[in-house]
Amino acid sequence: MDRRAFLGLAGAGLLAGALGCVTRGIASGRKPNIVLVLTDDFGYADLGCYGSPLNETPRIDALASEGVRFSDAYAACPVCSPTRASIMTGKYPARLHLTNFLKGVRSPEDSPVLTAPYKDQLDLEEITVAEYLREAGYVTGHVGKWHLGAEPHFPEHQGFDETVGTKGAGGPGSYFWPGWKKNLDLEGRFEGEYLTDRLSEEASKFIERHADRPFFLNVCHYAPHIKQEAKPDLVEKYRKKLESHPAAPGAQNNPVNAAMVESIDQGVGAILDTLERLKLTDNTVFIFTSDNGGLSVLEGKNPPSTFNTPLREGKGHLYEGGIRVPLIVRWPGVTPRGAACAAPVCSIDYLPTLCAAAGVTPKQSVDGIDVSALFAKPERTLEREAIYWHYPHFANQGGRPGGAVRCGDWKLIESYETGKIELYNLKDDIGETRDLATSQPETAKRLHKMLSDWRKEVDATMPPPNPAWKGN
Repeated sequence: MDRRAFLGLAGAGLLAGALGCVTRGIASGRKPNIVLVLTDDFGYADLGCYGSPLNETPRIDALASEGVRFSDAYAACPVCSPTRASIMTGKYPARLHLTNFLKGVRSPEDSPVLTAPYKDQLDLEEITVAEYLREAGYVTGHVGKWHLGAEPHFPEHQGFDETVGTKGAGGPGSYFWPGWKKNLDLEGRFEGEYLTDRLSEEASKFIERHADRPFFLNVCHYAPHIKQEAKPDLVEKYRKKLESHPAAPGAQNNPVNAAMVESIDQGVGAILDTLERLKLTDNTVFIFTSDNGGLSVLEGKNPPSTFNTPLREGKGHLYEGGIRVPLIVRWPGVTPRGAACAAPVCSIDYLPTLCAAAGVTPKQSVDGIDVSALFAKPERTLEREAIYWHYPHFANQGGRPGGAVRCGDWKLIESYETGKIELYNLKDDIGETRDLATSQPETAKRLHKMLSDWRKEVDATMPPPNPAWKGN
């Protein structure tokens, strides 16, 4: 059976189990509002509710106490642009042929392969979640980072009625005005204005303008991506905290990153306060997540932003630290308070799930499934075959070309340079410290075949041979 057909059947089963969720807002006379907050390089362990020993995130922690916190949520890629494309389309980056950040080309001479070619943009022919929701009567807004191509591949051409704080750039240049002037279509109001605060304010203004109709608001922070800059008072707060309570080896120890995380937390709080003031909380699906794992290595002159303990590695790697991300969903009256969900979900699932919440049927086939049943019953088991990754590139953070598949508790990683296979049982070894490929050969063989078959199905672009390579 074709995997997309299989996933469609699985999604239909989940949809049937979640009809109460899906029809709740529609039956009440108004479809639910949707707010999606997507952060940039926000690590799995960067929130207090996910175990951060340093960062203070009281508003997002409170959000988790009012909704569902996912422990096994994944980005579709260990770098940003492909994951963002998967959120917009519900498709794997490999199927879109958009598999690296835009535009990152790096091919070391000491490799038998070159980086694989990939597209510079999200094709306009792809129907985005914003286009589906707009057709369903939603007003749609995008605030912040886009990074899915230059003009004409901007969000206003992909279903968003209003956009602010975005251009084609992947970073703002500076988080303080006037430093972001070159990279963003957002005029600062005073010298030293902090971008994260401003984007949160623009998000609140969008809600205020459209409180009388269903809205989809896509809030995409540039933070805490490097170059790291934060408000001086918050940086000083965390410096003093680290002085009085020094970080253990391998624990989070970056006061600037901690300050950037707290500014994001304050911004989420401001948006939540706006919803509450306008009496929109009870009919709003609120989602918080990240585009990939936290930056855990030295990159250029920048120190590691964070550590993803207990996960291995971080951004740019196919180990859990690069692809497992925080995910919190609150939908009052649907999500139980303070619940935890261990079902594996992925950024490809947002489009079918949000369309289901709005009563919309996607016209294009997608790879993701509707996981809204997990909102009401987080203890459910998903009827999905596996989740796949394809990253045929050399990451700035040291990651090498490879692919991966998670099936149940098992995860296999394949190197595209050497053909080496690694196999881990994530239930017993979340830190991926014990490679079981040799001791569990049948499992490794089965998952490797699944990964190979999937690559053929999605027409994944593989790294070509390096003609200049003369090594072993």
